[in-house]
Amino acid sequence: MTTITRRTLGLVTAASILAMAATGAFAQDKKVIAVSIPAATHGWTGGVVYHAEQAEKEIEAAFPNIDVIVKTSPSAEAQVSALEDLSASQKLDALVILPFTSEELTGPVAQVKANGTFITVVDRGLADPSIQDLYVAGDNIAVGANTAKWLAEKLGNEGKIVVLRGIPTVIDDERIQGFTDVIKGTKIEILDIQYANWNKDEAFTLMQDYLAKYPQIDAVWANDDDMLLGVLEAVKQSGRTEIKYALGGNGMKDVVKMVMDKDPMTPISTPYPPSMIKSAIYMAAAQFVGQAPMRGNFKLDAPLITPENADQFYFPDSPF
Repeated sequence: MTTITRRTLGLVTAASILAMAATGAFAQDKKVIAVSIPAATHGWTGGVVYHAEQAEKEIEAAFPNIDVIVKTSPSAEAQVSALEDLSASQKLDALVILPFTSEELTGPVAQVKANGTFITVVDRGLADPSIQDLYVAGDNIAVGANTAKWLAEKLGNEGKIVVLRGIPTVIDDERIQGFTDVIKGTKIEILDIQYANWNKDEAFTLMQDYLAKYPQIDAVWANDDDMLLGVLEAVKQSGRTEIKYALGGNGMKDVVKMVMDKDPMTPISTPYPPSMIKSAIYMAAAQFVGQAPMRGNFKLDAPLITPENADQFYFPDSPF
C-alpha cells in the first residue's frame, strides 16, 4: 500500500502525463477510457463529477487518440445498466469506476474485466479487490480513527455519543471500523449508529430521532460533511445545549470554513478530496501515452484539519 499526500497524487500525475503531449509519445490507435461515477446526489459526489469532467476535457485536448467517456448514475442499478451499455457499444481499454455500492457493482465490473479492460477503482472498493488493477482512495480507517482519538481526548474518554453511517460500502465500513476500534478502548458509550446515506436531509431526520430518543448526547459523529450539515440543523432547531461536538469528514469547504473560524461545536475535520477521481483517470490514461501501467493501491493520508492548517484545505471556488 502506497500512502501519498493529497496534493502529490493529483499534481505529479497530471504533470507527468501532460508532459508526454509535448514529445508526441503516445499510442496512435484510439483508446477508450470509460469513467463510471455516481451522479451529484450530494456535495462530495458533485465534486467528483466536476473533477471527472475536468479530466475528460484536459486529456482529450492533450491526446486526440484518447476518448474519455464520463457516465453518471443516480443509483447502483442505473450504474450496472450504464456499464452494460458501455461494454456492449464499444471496446473499453480502461474503466475508472467509483462504485455506487460495493456489493452490487462487483459482479458487473468483473464482467467488464473479463473483456481485457484495465480496471481502476476509486474510493468505494469492490467486494472482491482482486478484480481491480489499480485502487485510489483516501485512508478511511484513518479518517475514523483520527477523529475518534481527538474526540476521546476532548471528552476525557467518557460520555455518550451517536454515530451516523453513510451507505453500505467498503469505505463506510472502514470509517466505522477506525472510529469504533478507538472508542472501544475508552468509557465512551455509542448510544446508536444508523445509516443516513451521506444525505443532508436523511441525516437531519435521523438526528431528530436521536434527539427524541436520547436525553443526553455529548457528541455526534457523522462520517461525512453533508450529513454533518443535517445534524447541525437538527441540533440547532432542538435547542439542546449539552452536545459539545458535532463532527463530520471529507473536507467540504463550508465545514473547513467552520474550522477556520474556530466554531466551538465543529473545531476539526478530516480531508477526503473528490479530486481523487481526476488523479485516477490520469493514472489510468498514463499507460496509453508511453508510460508503464500503474498498478497497486494508492491511499491519500488523512491528517486532522485544524484552525492552524485549515487554510491549506480551503478552496472557496471548489464545488465542494
